[in-house]
Amino acid sequence: MAKKQTAGRDNLGDFAPKFAELNDDVLFGEVWSRESKLSARDRSMITCASLMSQGLFPQLEAHMKMAKQNGVTKDEMVELITHLAFYAGWPKAWSAFGIAKKIFTD
Repeated sequence: MAKKQTAGRDNLGDFAPKFAELNDDVLFGEVWSRESKLSARDRSMITCASLMSQGLFPQLEAHMKMAKQNGVTKDEMVELITHLAFYAGWPKAWSAFGIAKKIFTD
């Protein structure tokens, strides 16, 4: 069983309690937990691709860390970023590589 997500409550519980609840209980508690439909590894790859494409680098960093925990390898992340460079933009790829290098260099 995956570790229960508490980032919403930890960061926004007092300020935006409903959003925190939706983040922790619905997005991560219900959607991410449906591993019979799509593995956590695959969800991580998809999420990282989406965040990179949108240029959402603070969220991308958090999700790259999660992707590594979910079994995504350095080579897979490098390939994901390289592939998306042609669709999402070269500068976004450069930014994503800076994050990936920090996370996937042991």
